[in-house]
Parts: sequence; C-alpha cells; structure tokens
Amino acid sequence: MGDNEQTTGGLHQSVLDTLGSLIASGGLTAGQVLTIEELELRFGVSRSVIRETIRVLESMGLVSSRRRVGVTVAARTEWNLFDPRIIRWRLAGEDRGEQLRSLGELRRGVEPVAAALAARHATPEQCGALTGAVMQMAVHGRSGDLEAYLAADILFHRTLLEASGNEMLSALTGVVAEVLTGRTHHHLMPARPEPAAIRWHAEVAQAVQSGDAAAAERAMRNIVDEATRAMLGDVPDGDVPG
Repeated sequence: MGDNEQTTGGLHQSVLDTLGSLIASGGLTAGQVLTIEELELRFGVSRSVIRETIRVLESMGLVSSRRRVGVTVAARTEWNLFDPRIIRWRLAGEDRGEQLRSLGELRRGVEPVAAALAARHATPEQCGALTGAVMQMAVHGRSGDLEAYLAADILFHRTLLEASGNEMLSALTGVVAEVLTGRTHHHLMPARPEPAAIRWHAEVAQAVQSGDAAAAERAMRNIVDEATRAMLGDVPDGDVPG
C-alpha cells in the first residue's frame, strides 16, 4: 500500500469515527440533512473520502443518502445496534448509561444460555482455551495489567460463544468484546479485578469441561450480573465519568 492510500485510509477512519460519534451521541439529530460539500469543508478532506464514509455509515443504518436531497441522519430505530462500532461510539458518549443497561440485559439473556450449550457442545480444544484464558485472567488480575486482563477476558467470552455451537450466538462475539473493552477503557473496572469474577469464570470453564450445563449457566449469570452492577454503579443517570 502506498503512502497516499495509507493517508486516505487514515483520513477515512478519522472522519468515520468523528461523524459516527456525532450521530451516535445525538450531536447530529435524526432528520438533520447534511451535504457532501458541507462535509468536505467541515473535515477538510476530499469528496472521495466523504463518499466512502457515507457509504459505510449507510451500511450501518446511521444515514441515508439521496441525490438532490443530501445525507439524512437516520432515527435510532434504523441503526444496526449490534454493530460493534456503534456500540463503541455510544459508550464514549452521553448515552453510555442507557447503552450499558441494554447491553447488560442482552448479555443476561444470551451468555448464560451459551454457557449451558457449551457444556454440551464444547470441543476439548475449546475447553482448554477457556481454562487457559482463566489462568491468564488470574495472573494479570493480580498484577493489575488491565489491558492483558481484557485480552484474556475477551478470549474467554469469544471461545464460550463459539463453543455454544450456535452460529447466532457466535455472531455476538463483537458485541460482547465491545462491552468488555468499553468497561476497561472508560475506567469502569477496578484497579484489581474482583477475585469473585475470576472464580466464576473458572467455575464456568470447569462446568463446561465436565458437561454440567446447569452449573455453567449459573456461574455465567453471576459473571454478567456482577459486571452489569459494577458498570452501572459507576454511571448514574445523566452522569458520564471522565
């Protein structure tokens, strides 16, 4: 890839993140109409960068584009709310509390079920990956390396969803990863992860390995409930921590 292509790609990503964040946070409201020319001037980039950005935002349901009308910001009912990028943008804005609540409720309805299914369908390799992820979480939890802990936590949940054997549940990996990442990057994690949370992850791994669906589901429910309580406890209504 040449320097110009790299520069264009970087500009596109920057404009996409800025414009996507403005829409997701309500800085640009539903029904508001923008023009390509206006966006070119606003961001100081070429028409091709703006058009590519709009194309991606359209694919996410955030805007619609029509000749002679312009680019219209879509209502939230039109958004692909499962797109990890939209989740990331909402978690970074004033909508964080509402987004955390809805994500917590989604996880409570999904991950315990996935854990029970994993107890029936997980391969030996997936069982090993779950156990290895828990060991890494324990190591990094003690050292306070939250980024390394996050990587192990994401690996655990991704493996669990895949081990369910259900392709629809596996497709939610990106959603769960954004929740976990947002919790770390928006300072909603304690400096030392809760020992109880690590213990529950270990219980899920053990239950999956032993084929105990009820125990796997119960331990996973504890994980999701603890994480949701902890995050919402730090995000009062109308308040966004720094």
